[in-house]
Amino acid sequence: MASVDVVVPSYQYGRYLRGCVTSVLTQDIADLRVLIIDNASTDDSVEVARRLAAEDRRVEVLARPRNLGPHASFNDGIDWARADYFLILCADDLLAPGALARAAAVMERHPGVHLSYGGVVIDSATDPRPSRPAPATAAGWRILSGSALLERFCRTGRNHVPGPTAVVRTSIQKQVGHYRRTLPQTDDLEVWMRFALRGDAAETDVIQGIARVHPLSQSASSRTVHDWNVEFLAAFETFFADDGAALPQAGRLRRLARRALAERAYWCAASHLARGDAALARDLLRFSVRLAPSTAVLPPLTALLRRPDTLERLGRLSADLAAPLRRRFDGSA
Repeated sequence: MASVDVVVPSYQYGRYLRGCVTSVLTQDIADLRVLIIDNASTDDSVEVARRLAAEDRRVEVLARPRNLGPHASFNDGIDWARADYFLILCADDLLAPGALARAAAVMERHPGVHLSYGGVVIDSATDPRPSRPAPATAAGWRILSGSALLERFCRTGRNHVPGPTAVVRTSIQKQVGHYRRTLPQTDDLEVWMRFALRGDAAETDVIQGIARVHPLSQSASSRTVHDWNVEFLAAFETFFADDGAALPQAGRLRRLARRALAERAYWCAASHLARGDAALARDLLRFSVRLAPSTAVLPPLTALLRRPDTLERLGRLSADLAAPLRRRFDGSA
């Protein structure tokens, strides 16, 4: 049977750690290892980690004397891994029942698939024991070529691969290499694009993981949509300046990604301006015009037409624009 290694980076997540690691240890994988890497936490994270290791010989602990940042943990995990398949699961996230077996099975059936991922439940609660999805007996997988995966990333200008569900082929991860410290929020997107250069991906709608969103999560440090646009642009620019530079379609794909980011920024600017946030709207509009100068004179209407929720978004925008007029009218009545 296939073997799986899971790295669990942790910092100040003692309250989440047992639930996370238990969700891994209860997977239907006979040959399984877990490495908890603690980044000098000052809560009870190390104590919880060591208790877990004492209870189950499959668990190992690396407790750092000082905080080296999350990328050091990701990259040390890559160096440590030796199983057939590999996953980085942050300590505040969980795996769905059967997730690893489903991922390993599809990659065993398709040797050209080096990355698999699935649906994710977003849990905004602070309860360390969130409700778990019902076990799935089977998953319907779609196989995407590497070129199709890259095309989707660039056409949408975003990352559609949920990190807690991303199981990769370890030998290919070694070829792909480490996460880049220069990309604090979108390092995973840049790694997935490097995977797309080397083979196919498999995706399923079946829930494979639970992602926690809370004030202390890593993604919470980028506070606005403009911050996220800047981070996404950095990931695309880094990829096309390095690993993706030799792609025959590199120029077209880079332009596609920049256009997608510009269009999203434009309509976000309109939305925030309607809600009275002129400063953020200005930043977004400047970003949009920098990437796609034509947006200075022509609204990117095609971006709206491609979206399935266009009418809903236009309705919200109209309501936001009308709100000041309604307030003024009500005040003068």
